[in-house]
Amino acid sequence: MHADLWTFSLNTYAKPGVEEACLALQAQGANVCLLLCAAWLGQRGVGCEAERARQLQALAEPWHEQVVQPLRQLRTQWRTAASEDVELKVLRDQVKALELAAEQQLLQRLEALARDWPAVGAEDLDAWLETVTRQAARLNSDALRQLRVAVSLA
Repeated sequence: MHADLWTFSLNTYAKPGVEEACLALQAQGANVCLLLCAAWLGQRGVGCEAERARQLQALAEPWHEQVVQPLRQLRTQWRTAASEDVELKVLRDQVKALELAAEQQLLQRLEALARDWPAVGAEDLDAWLETVTRQAARLNSDALRQLRVAVSLA
C-alpha cells in the first residue's frame, strides 16, 4: 500500500539531501509540489502519459502562482527585517505556516486528480520527472538526480 501524497512528500523531503535539492529546484522556478507528485506517481508505477501530465500542470500552476508563490514572496521579503523585529518574526512564521498549508492543499488536489490512475506495474519515475520538468530545461540536474535517488530508495 502506497502512502498518500502528503505523507509521501513529507517522508521524501525528510531524506538526506532532498530538502536542499528541492530548494535548489524551487529557486530555479520548479514547482516542487508538482515534482513530488510526479515522483509519487512514478514510484507507484502509474504510467506517465502526456495528457495526465497536462492535467496535473493545469491544476497545479494556477494554485502555485496565485496562492503559494505570493505567500513565499512575502515570507522571503520579510526575512531580514524579521531577524531584528520580534513581532514581524511572529507574522513571518504565520505566513510560513500558511505557505505550508497552501502546499498541502495543492498536494491534496493533485492526489484527488491522480488517485485512481491505475498502476501499470513498473516504476515510471524517470518518465514522470522528465515530463513535468521538460519546460524547465535549465533545472539543476544534480538536484533532480538527488530527488530521483531519494525516491528510488523508498
